[in-house]
Amino acid sequence: MDESTVLPPGANPDSPVFVISVAAELAGLHAQTLRSYDRLGLVSPGRSPGGGRRYSVRDIALLREVQRLSQVDGVNLAGIKRIIELEQMVDELRGRIEELAEELAAAQAAAEQAAAMVHQSYRRDLVPVDRRSALVVWRPKPRRD
Repeated sequence: MDESTVLPPGANPDSPVFVISVAAELAGLHAQTLRSYDRLGLVSPGRSPGGGRRYSVRDIALLREVQRLSQVDGVNLAGIKRIIELEQMVDELRGRIEELAEELAAAQAAAEQAAAMVHQSYRRDLVPVDRRSALVVWRPKPRRD
């Protein structure tokens, strides 16, 4: 389904715009099947002010996926519900990973900036010593017998 030809101007894939009969036709299902899926919590459409179901493009894609899992892969509806829940959890976790990666990058940039400021504060008359070629003199303590 090409979203640009289906959606009204200003709508996005999550906008609940399709009444149940249109959504059923777009998904290739019967309207009663959509009602059943809603009751089971598989696909939860938006609601109009009068309480009627309104389906989004994303809902229709999910309806098609439910149908495919059920008819092609032979997964029962409880299994499909669990698959949907796990996929949503994965999406949420991916979003959280992106957030954490951004936070980590910001923290690393701040640490690098702090280190650069410390390096700038070094006195210029200090000379770094290569410890591999430094000479160390060891003097044992006298024994007291």
